[in-house]
Amino acid sequence: MPELPEVEITARRLGAALDGAEVESTLAPGMVAVKTLDPMLNALEGMTVSGTRRVGKMPVVQFSGPVPTSPERTGSGASGELELLVHLMSAGRLHVFDKRASLKDRASRVLIRLTDGRELRLREFGTKQRAWTKLYRPGGVEADEMVETLGPEAWPAPPLERLAEAVDQPRQLHPLLRDQRAIAGIGRSWVDEVLWEAKLGPFRKGAELDAEEVERLHAALHVLGDAIDHYEEVVGERVPDKLPMPLRVHRREGEPCPRCGTTIEAVYFAEHQTNYCPTCQTGGRVLKDRRLSRLLK
Repeated sequence: MPELPEVEITARRLGAALDGAEVESTLAPGMVAVKTLDPMLNALEGMTVSGTRRVGKMPVVQFSGPVPTSPERTGSGASGELELLVHLMSAGRLHVFDKRASLKDRASRVLIRLTDGRELRLREFGTKQRAWTKLYRPGGVEADEMVETLGPEAWPAPPLERLAEAVDQPRQLHPLLRDQRAIAGIGRSWVDEVLWEAKLGPFRKGAELDAEEVERLHAALHVLGDAIDHYEEVVGERVPDKLPMPLRVHRREGEPCPRCGTTIEAVYFAEHQTNYCPTCQTGGRVLKDRRLSRLLK
């Protein structure tokens, strides 16, 4: 799933590419890709793109222009604003294309066609249609049931006291930092990088951290900003489907730790893995492989 740095660079590149573009028409080939009906997606027709932003791991595309007064009418209301909230889930991608997609393209979920011939396209790979969009009037994004429950943004880092409060829970750090209700923007890739930077084990309990360890965790959030800076340097006008993620620990099992040279280890789960350095993070202990533990039961 795209995480905070990946969604941030996506929002920035979309904003640069779409600024001032006018919407000609809209389509939603994905049966469950549009979760709102008022306003309907075709309310965007005739509006122009006025900006982009990010909320947690979700990009938001902003539109301005005539807003319809009812779901059935388009292009006839007073001037206003609408925002398209997009949840990419694990396999969704949001890009601008110079040519419009064929209606036979099975990856297309939402198509926003522009008057200059280009197209803003939400695609999703695989058979599971999980990515979604919601179209809101001003204030609607913040009131969305998912957005409303988000914790503080992981970047820029929240105040130290806010982070300390968020992690003061009897839960393991690896799932805790991925919980968007605790802190927004971190997923399975960057949680490994943040914990490695902070020299904290993935299965330490948040409530057990002392003040100095919380400070290290807070300082470690800079890796998210560093990743965004990296993307600004290496990513062109269009964000590729597979970004060159500057990961030092995640999925680096078997490689030497960049800090101490110890072999990076991994713990595998059904749908993900966590990577760590035994010397830097777990006092030299190699954690049990959960796959082997299940086989021995």
